[in-house]
Amino acid sequence: MFKYEFMRRAFLVGFFLSIIIPLIGTVVVNRKTSTIGDALSHTTLSGIFLGVLLGINPILGGIAISIFSAFSIEFLREKFPKNGDMATAIIMSFGIGLASILSDYIIAAQNFESYLFGSIVAITDMDIIMVIAISIIVIIAFIYTYHALLFISVDKTSARLSGVNIKFINYIFTLLLAITIAISSRIVGILIISSLMVLPVASSILIGKNYKQTVIISVIFGIVYFFLGLTFANYLKLKPGGSIIMTSVIGLLLVMLYIYIFRKEKMTSFK
Repeated sequence: MFKYEFMRRAFLVGFFLSIIIPLIGTVVVNRKTSTIGDALSHTTLSGIFLGVLLGINPILGGIAISIFSAFSIEFLREKFPKNGDMATAIIMSFGIGLASILSDYIIAAQNFESYLFGSIVAITDMDIIMVIAISIIVIIAFIYTYHALLFISVDKTSARLSGVNIKFINYIFTLLLAITIAISSRIVGILIISSLMVLPVASSILIGKNYKQTVIISVIFGIVYFFLGLTFANYLKLKPGGSIIMTSVIGLLLVMLYIYIFRKEKMTSFK
């Protein structure tokens, strides 16, 4: 399998993405804003279309629009504090509408299927450089803001009273989220990136005893799901994004089954 250059590229990129996506996902799930991934993925597609029309790297266009959309969501959430989900829905609608309009000006729109469902053969040298560079930045920024993000997620009021710059921390996380989703679109697929952001975290929540363990275990699950999904995609000729997601779903079900059996046996042993 690794004798092919495109597979080596896919696994290299997949390794870094399988680390940063669950890292961001743990915060997204902890903040109860899981749907934001869907909104930003749709706006990323419109950014990719815009990048093609402007003659630049489509991923750069996706990153630009994704960042704009992410900060727009934060702005709207501040304007509608009691209806935070509405802000996400508004931006998602914007992304879908803009992508629909821009697609009319794109010739051979079928070439964008790789962005929708992922592709392991479309990864370029520039994609690899961007993913590695951004992954390093995301990991460093996540470690730097780890305690502040946790504090804000648990008790926003206490965090503010303790002197945490909530707006600054939220802006950093928003930036990381937008960039992570945009750079993941090529190999994972825009339509399913949000699922990969949630499923490893869901599996880790069932096992982790605290937040730190949940973060670490979610990364482990992310790497395992990613590598197994890519392997299945290669041998079974499947779309990588769909294969990774189905592997993640099966993995989550197996974890749930294990927890159920383990707890049942533990309860029986106490009788």
